Amino acid sequence: MYTNVKTRIDEAQRIIIIQPENPDADSLGSSIALDEILAPLGKEVTMFCAIDMPKYLHYIEGWSRVEKIFTGKYDLAIIVDTAAEALIVKTLATLGMRHFLETRPVIVLDHHNESKNDEDNEANDLSFPHDFILDETAAATSELVLSIATENSWAINKPAADAMLASVLGDTLGLSTPSVSQRTIESVLELMKFGAHPAEIEKKRREYMKKPADILEYKGKLIERIEYFCDGRLALVHIPWEDIQQYSDRYNPSILVLDEMRLVEGVDVAIAIKTYPDSKLTGKIRSNLPIAGQIAGFFGGGGHEYSAGYKIYENYDTACQELLTATEKILQEYDNEHASTETL
Repeated sequence: MYTNVKTRIDEAQRIIIIQPENPDADSLGSSIALDEILAPLGKEVTMFCAIDMPKYLHYIEGWSRVEKIFTGKYDLAIIVDTAAEALIVKTLATLGMRHFLETRPVIVLDHHNESKNDEDNEANDLSFPHDFILDETAAATSELVLSIATENSWAINKPAADAMLASVLGDTLGLSTPSVSQRTIESVLELMKFGAHPAEIEKKRREYMKKPADILEYKGKLIERIEYFCDGRLALVHIPWEDIQQYSDRYNPSILVLDEMRLVEGVDVAIAIKTYPDSKLTGKIRSNLPIAGQIAGFFGGGGHEYSAGYKIYENYDTACQELLTATEKILQEYDNEHASTETL
């Protein structure tokens, strides 16, 4: 089933594993797992991300091996957890990167079809040749990594198992999302056979989730800023550059409030928007309905049905109006679709 992946890896000696520029537990865990699996096969593996690993991911051991330096001296690239160019903009802008990706073998491992409900967009818009391995039945990219390793009888050590389990738990919010299937549970059990355990990973995660008193005070200020739109179904908070400068090196401001926003009565979508001096604007989306990826896709971003993100360069007020229009439209379409289903 994954013959081409094995062939590409067998033929390569030096491999670079590339993460998107919105790294999360899945992209990081999948990268670390591949590093741990391929290194014993005699491969020289480099993990790359164009941005620093967020501190809230430092509970996943191996994060410090991720580099921002690109030498171009690789035989194969493996891109994990995205097939959207919008999520590797800085990567492609890295000196020599685009030429490398256009002239060397590239494998893309992904588990979510970001635009599958959007007829106007392709889920995979990468503009360079690549082997696209998409597994929409996987709850996380690391499930796909596990399947590939199992099929090829590649050894899985405890660090690899820990990384993959952290990946699955991160992408499923602790096995609580609808994406969790029997296969997901079986994958968790398999990883536990290799020494990984949810309690051990959760303990480490909770340690990194602890916050200083001033961060908790800032969280209160963020909560006061939350605005509600679309008849209360959309909760929105703005995080300006000044906040990012002051707090993001210690704690991601978006993560501080998104879950609370999503749990407000009547709210179906929670979005945190960050603005930067270069007019860049990023949106992080959490939703209670399977529409987060659709909203992100409207801006060229992507992600999961319940968790997604996007990046654009636009005036904040204009971007907000476009966001309200898109969200209202997508909510209405969701309501109409499910109203029709219920009448059948």
